Amino acid sequence: MLYQIRHQTRFSYSQPVATSRQLLRMTPRSSERQQVQRATLSIAPQPFSSRERVDYFGNPVTDIDIHEEHLELALTASAQVAIRAQENLLLELSPSWEAVARDITAPKSRAMWDAARFCFASPRIRLDGVRSYARLSFRPGRALLPAVEELTERIFRDFEYEGGVTDVMTPVASVMRSRRGVCQDFAHLAIACVRAMGLPARYVSGYLLTHPEPGKEKLVGADASHAWFAVWCPEFGWVDFDPTNNLRPAEEHITLGWGRDYGDVAPSIGVIRGGGRQTLEVSVDVRPVSSPRSSAGPLQRSADATSTRPASNRDLLEP
Repeated sequence: MLYQIRHQTRFSYSQPVATSRQLLRMTPRSSERQQVQRATLSIAPQPFSSRERVDYFGNPVTDIDIHEEHLELALTASAQVAIRAQENLLLELSPSWEAVARDITAPKSRAMWDAARFCFASPRIRLDGVRSYARLSFRPGRALLPAVEELTERIFRDFEYEGGVTDVMTPVASVMRSRRGVCQDFAHLAIACVRAMGLPARYVSGYLLTHPEPGKEKLVGADASHAWFAVWCPEFGWVDFDPTNNLRPAEEHITLGWGRDYGDVAPSIGVIRGGGRQTLEVSVDVRPVSSPRSSAGPLQRSADATSTRPASNRDLLEP
């Protein structure tokens, strides 16, 4: 499947901003199942300096400095991405979760060393208070991937999708108590559960193609940023799961980047001088340009794509 993606972010300020320094992760990354054919990033006002690089996790990053006084910062990322669906894996053939947890403590390959980085607590994912919930799926001797699949289904069933009740700083413990949240929260929770069992799991940020209700037209900009998670398993590699929609991502999930948690892949993080009150508007449009669906598929849940709300200087975009 080939997609055209357009992601627009606009910051409006009540007072002039004298200088702005931003770290942008708005360019999708290529991977085994995803090929970025072209990507552009438009910035207004024009930055005084701009530098492209790759971060510790291999995600494309653009660092910008703006020295021109401005009341608005507009970011438009466009990309054309080809997605190949993951093969139909026989999850029950995966080794037991105990064997993977044991082997990952003494990595014997480069792939295992890479995965071992994702076994521990991270700044936004603490492991306290989740082990008892996780153990319901990780029963003794059970194969790893079916256990993760069951965990994904349980989160989908046990937690209510509700926007506006959490933010990018909400800890996993709060989500456990309230049993409400959005895709970012459910991904963080799932990762905490997997890591609490001594297993590697990473946070994945990206986009989700959405479908309008029957009889309604698809609105421009009404798609969404989204978040899910992936678990590493020997011979299978990284396998993705989406607890928000209780499915394994296939051709309608487009990866932007991955890391330990949301903080590693926030699309924009910045520091400004001046600005006063800030408002953020986000619009995402994902359009298939080949192999279009013949009919609308099931509605899927993800974060709001178009919004207007106050914004802070850090963690400026929720998934």
